[in-house]
Amino acid sequence: MSRPRIVIVGAGFAGYRAARVLSRLTRHKADITLLNPTDYFLYLPLLPQVAAGILEPRRVTVSLTGTLPDVRLVLGEADAVDLDGHTVRYTGPEGDGGTLPFDRLILAAGSVNKLLPIPGVAEHAHGFRGLPEALYLRDHVTRQMELAAAADDPASCAERCTFVVVGAGYTGTEVAAQGKLFTDSQIRRRPLRAGMRPRWLLLDVAERVLPELDENLSRTADRVLRQRGVEVRMGTSVKEATHRGVLLTDGEFVDTRTLVWCVGVRPDPLAESLELPLEKGRLLVDPYLQVPGRPGLFAAGDAAAVPDLEKPGAYTPMTAQHAWRQGKAVAHNVAASLGLGERRAYRHRDLGFVVDLGGVKAAANPLGVPLSGVAAGAVTRGYHLAAMPGNRVRVAADWLLDAVLPRQAVQLGLVRSWSVPLDTASPEVARVPGGPEKARAGNPGPAGGPRAGEGAEPADAIQDPDAGKHAEPPGPVKEPDLIQDADAAKHAEPPGPVKEPDLIQDVDVDADADAAKHAEPPGPVKQPDLIQAPEHTPGASSDAPAVHKHRPRDPSALAPPEPGPPASSEGDS
Repeated sequence: MSRPRIVIVGAGFAGYRAARVLSRLTRHKADITLLNPTDYFLYLPLLPQVAAGILEPRRVTVSLTGTLPDVRLVLGEADAVDLDGHTVRYTGPEGDGGTLPFDRLILAAGSVNKLLPIPGVAEHAHGFRGLPEALYLRDHVTRQMELAAAADDPASCAERCTFVVVGAGYTGTEVAAQGKLFTDSQIRRRPLRAGMRPRWLLLDVAERVLPELDENLSRTADRVLRQRGVEVRMGTSVKEATHRGVLLTDGEFVDTRTLVWCVGVRPDPLAESLELPLEKGRLLVDPYLQVPGRPGLFAAGDAAAVPDLEKPGAYTPMTAQHAWRQGKAVAHNVAASLGLGERRAYRHRDLGFVVDLGGVKAAANPLGVPLSGVAAGAVTRGYHLAAMPGNRVRVAADWLLDAVLPRQAVQLGLVRSWSVPLDTASPEVARVPGGPEKARAGNPGPAGGPRAGEGAEPADAIQDPDAGKHAEPPGPVKEPDLIQDADAAKHAEPPGPVKEPDLIQDVDVDADADAAKHAEPPGPVKQPDLIQAPEHTPGASSDAPAVHKHRPRDPSALAPPEPGPPASSEGDS
C-alpha cells in the first residue's frame, strides 16, 4: 500500500515548522514534499541587521535540506491548485514546470508587501520582505553616503543622505533604528560637508510608533529613535513619490533618493485563486486549521484566517508568533487525519514582544514585564538565538565582532534596483535578466530582464498564474529606479527624453555609466499598477471550478518559535 502524500506550499515560519514537526510525527509513514522558491528558511526578524551590515546574509538563512532530512524539497512557485484532482502545478527556478500530487495539502504561502494606491510608490519605493531587498538596501545606503561625501553641491549631498521609511510597525521601526546607526558609523570615517548629517524620517498614519504593540514598547522605541536623531512623524504619510523625493500628506516635499516601504503585508494571492471563502484575502479555516468542506486542505500562517479562541469573533493577526505556532498545530492535525495522534484546536496567548533598536538598545515585554535599555537588549538577542532553528553560533560570533570591530561599509552591487521591485509576489527571489519570471496579473511584461515594479499581485504573489511563465525572453529594459543613478538613467531608454533617476535608485546605482550601459537589454517596460486589486470577498462557493489559477506567489515571512516573546509582528513568511 502506497504511503499518503503530503504537500506543503511555502517554507516560511508556518510551512517550515509544519514540515519539521510532520517529519517527526509520521516517522517515514508518509511522503512529505515541501514546495518553496528558495532552499532556505529565512529568519525574518534579523533582516534589518543584514541591511545594517551587522550580520552576513547566510546567518539568517537555515538550509531546508540540511535541517529537514526526511522531507523532499522541490524548488518552485505554485501556480495553480486542482482541489478535485489533488494536484499542485508549479514553475521551477529555470522556467520548467511540474505537478505535485497530494492526499493532504498545507497552504502556508505567507504574504508579500502591501501596496496602497499612492502615485509613484510602486515605481520608486522598495519593500523589506526578503533577503534580496535587504542586500539591495545595504548597498544602496552605502552608495548614497559615499556619493554624498563626494558631492560638491550641498543640495545633492542633502538629498542623498536623506532616507525615508514609511510604516512605524515592527519592521519599519527596526529599519530606521538600525539604519541611523549604520549611516552614523560611515560618516565617522568619511565626514559629509560641514554641518551635514544623515537624516532619517519614519512616517506612519498611526498615532504612535508600534501601534499594534503594548504602549510601553511604543514609548520606549519612540524615545530611543528620537534620541538617536530619527525624525518620527506620526499622522503623516506619503502623498506622492517621484524620482527625486516624496510629497508628504502635510504638504512638505522631502528631497531623497531612498524610499523604504514597510507599511505591512498582504496574504499570498494563491489563497484567493482557490475561489474558496476568504476573510480579507486569507483562506477561512476552522480552529483545527482545516478548510471547511475540503477534508484534505489545511492552511496556516499569513495565508489563513484562523479563529482566535482567546477573542471570540476575531481572527489571529498575521504575525510570526502565530505563524510559527500554527505550523506546529497544523502538523499535528494533518497527522491526526492520517490516524496518527489526535486533533488539537489552535489556541495561543501572546507571551510578549521584542524589538531590537540597534546597539545595546531594545524594547521588550517578556511575559508582560516591560524592559528597556541593556536589559531589553540582552533579552532580545537571547530570544532570537533561542528561536532560530540554526546558525546560532555564527550569529553570536557576528554580534561579537560587530561590538569590537568597525562595520565593513562596502557595496558589492550584486542586487540592482530593478531586481527587487516593490510590486512582486516573490520578495525572496531577486529578478534576473532572461529569468523565468511571471508577469503580474493584468500587466504581462517580458519574462525576464529588468521591469520596474514587476511582479506584484494585489494580495501577495505577484506572479500571474500563467502569464510570465512562458513569456518570451526579454526585451527590455531597465527603468531608472528611485534609487538609480542619473547616468544609468540616461541610458535606460533608447530614444526620447532621458528618464530621471528613480526615487530609490542611486544616481550611481550601478557604479558608473559603463555599468549602466550594459545593465540590461533595451526596450520598454510595463509600469506596474499603482492601485491594489480589490480584495476578494468571502462567501465563494466551495464547489468552485477544479483548477484555479493563481497570480504569482509570495515570499517568506517572519515568526519566532515558542516559548518566549514573538520575534516580529508583521507577517509570517
